[in-house]
Amino acid sequence: MNLLLPIAFGISFSISSCEKLVVVPPPTNSIAENNVYTNDATAISVLTALYSSMNAKDINPIQGTGSIALYTGLSSDEFTLYSGITDPTHIAYYVNALQVNILPGSGSDHWAPLYNNVFKCNAAIEGLGASTGLTPAVKQQLLGEAKFMRAFYYFYLVNLYGDVPLPLTTDPKVNSLLARTPKAQVYQQMIADLKDAQNLLSTNYLDATLLSTTTERVRPTEWAADALLARVYLYSGDWINAEAQATAVINNASLYSLVALNSVFLKNSQEAIWQLQPTDINFNTTEARALVIPATGPSTGGVVDNPVYLSANLLKSFEPGDQRGVYGNWVDTVSFQPTSTTYDTVVFPYKYKVNTSPGVTSASGMTEYFMMLRLGEQYLIRTEARAQQNNIGGAQSDLNIIRTRAGLSNTSAGDQASLLTAILHERQVELFSEWGHRWFDLKRTGNVDAVMSVITPQKAGGAPWNSYQQLYPLPLSDLQQAPNLVQNSGY
Repeated sequence: MNLLLPIAFGISFSISSCEKLVVVPPPTNSIAENNVYTNDATAISVLTALYSSMNAKDINPIQGTGSIALYTGLSSDEFTLYSGITDPTHIAYYVNALQVNILPGSGSDHWAPLYNNVFKCNAAIEGLGASTGLTPAVKQQLLGEAKFMRAFYYFYLVNLYGDVPLPLTTDPKVNSLLARTPKAQVYQQMIADLKDAQNLLSTNYLDATLLSTTTERVRPTEWAADALLARVYLYSGDWINAEAQATAVINNASLYSLVALNSVFLKNSQEAIWQLQPTDINFNTTEARALVIPATGPSTGGVVDNPVYLSANLLKSFEPGDQRGVYGNWVDTVSFQPTSTTYDTVVFPYKYKVNTSPGVTSASGMTEYFMMLRLGEQYLIRTEARAQQNNIGGAQSDLNIIRTRAGLSNTSAGDQASLLTAILHERQVELFSEWGHRWFDLKRTGNVDAVMSVITPQKAGGAPWNSYQQLYPLPLSDLQQAPNLVQNSGY
């Protein structure tokens, strides 16, 4: 049974039924906002539309050639931009030379989509709070989803842009006058939202009605709130609570376990805490479309967009025997002929493998779902939280669980400093090409200047690194319209 209800809420989005994908057009008469929360079906459609839009290509920052993973991978030391790519936005991210003195500029690509989704969450929270016509269990789950998603979007806003405005209502007069809120305060709002979500979200995965359970892991649960809260606590330096939240997820062995490398990113994987069900049956995930390079080589435009491959810096980070770096597992290679007289060989991310799905006619025929949160990260969160508390044995144990899955021997790190270095390395080779983890890790651990001062000049056309470049610029259009909004330093 498909989890995406066939009800449009102001936008057109693709959904799959039990038999086939159906494109639902916008309604002839849009549902009035004050009527959305009068029945379960229309209320559910609000959050469903949010998840569906996160799958759409090129109109959001979640997947594909404009995703957070791809742009931050270019900014950091993960990806190399193929020399034949001429797109100015990709080039600007890659050489750490984002510009805002023109419209639309570059670097602020994720700002508007993320805030647009924050607004939708605020509207849902207000509408659900005022509703009296919903099934109580449905209302509770939807309110939990809206608060969870608001925290999710704010996490990426602060890690891309630093201090950001913190709108919590839909009042345009209030929101237009907001100044930037200190990052620590935004984190406290995330924590508050996620604590509320823990109490509101179901412990079970729910189907499209939100009244029955399912094996599909495509709607957030209490465990997703636990997992994201563990990450937020880690980034906030609250080691005790980061460990506790990660432990809650890890200990739920009936739902979650580490699986073989090539099973991690399959749909309904036992490692998946939360996934998105793809809406484009031609590609499964648009992340595979952007990152898996065909025999013809990297390209932009046409059927497949894949402008990047893995950097030499990342490839040399795999230890001998690390199965994550073995071709056919989480990386693969292709040799192609860019000209009549030359050949190139590149290595690309291969966590998602299906970048074309001929003959697939429904979601049931798909093999991969887009991973939002997974168990492997929770072990890495807990090992770091334990190391920060000087629990050397506990940190080693968690780190070794991840290393064993990758075919490696136990860590040799035996003190806090060496363990933290080993954990940062393990996060690099475990979480590469996922959700900007490497870029964020370099910044939060204070290593970004040391790494990027070496990497940036090595990039084609790269100028010397400047520390301000670790934050992306705010859009010029918003700065011109919001009187209390100021630009990040350096831009």
